[in-house]
Amino acid sequence: MIRYLYRHFIYLLISFIFSSVIIFALVDILPGSPAEVILGTQADRASLAALNKKLGFDHPFYWQYWHWITGLLTLHLGNSYISGQSLGAEIASSAAVTFPLVAMSMLFAFVIAVVLAVLGGLSYRNKFGTLILALSQIGVSVPGFVAGMLLIVLLGVKLELLPTTGFPGWSSSVSGSLESLIMPSLSLAIAEGCFLSRYIRTAFIEVLNSNYYRTALAKGLTPARALWRHGRRNITVEVLTVFGIQVIALIVGAVIVESVFSLPGMGTLLITSINNRDLLLLRDICLILIGIVLVINYLIDIVYHIIDPRGFDYV
Repeated sequence: MIRYLYRHFIYLLISFIFSSVIIFALVDILPGSPAEVILGTQADRASLAALNKKLGFDHPFYWQYWHWITGLLTLHLGNSYISGQSLGAEIASSAAVTFPLVAMSMLFAFVIAVVLAVLGGLSYRNKFGTLILALSQIGVSVPGFVAGMLLIVLLGVKLELLPTTGFPGWSSSVSGSLESLIMPSLSLAIAEGCFLSRYIRTAFIEVLNSNYYRTALAKGLTPARALWRHGRRNITVEVLTVFGIQVIALIVGAVIVESVFSLPGMGTLLITSINNRDLLLLRDICLILIGIVLVINYLIDIVYHIIDPRGFDYV
């Protein structure tokens, strides 16, 4: 197991380094520069060259990359090229919105997936099961921003149950902040929950039709107890298989949903950095998000093989 963890940790580091080089190179070739944004399009070349030199853009590619990646890894993120504010403070403030949003979305998605999977799995031979399957298929096809606008009209405008836009901040109101995240979380969770339910439903049906489940029933266990004791491992494996994909989809979807609900999260900060050509902030956000995805996939891989140790490769 130690060898397995070590080897996959090396893979994680290689993926992180490779991703950082790709991000730095792609951002570097974007048209425009922070100097042009700061000084304006009418600035002369001498002024632009002087400011680019001050910002460090006159150095070679490898020097700029090394300066950036070491600063990021040592948490010395520096200041924004445009606003002059601390990048660490800006990213931390936006992460305090995005991370709870993604976590709440995963919770809602899991609840939706379990309910649809159990209802569809128990009745997969009749019309009700077919209806549940059709509803999950419709849910998968609904984009997050469309679901968000529908929820705004229904829960925000018609029923006036939840705030439609804005984020008061955790320091101002914890309950108000949680309320402002409910609709965005549901917007992301609907499609992801329906997507996940199809995998859980398939695993659920396989367990119900398995010989070991029938044997457990023959020994006197109730269906619920037999399912919990003998089927939860197989169902959990199916959930973990797609969990990493779900997290990536939620992080990507949060970029759009935050714009719909005017949330000051990492998605909004990312779009702002693109519009302002704030290259340092743009690179930091992209690499932080990729790093989070890589770490989550690494942890999921570990949990997956703990649940099912037959998958370990000790070579």
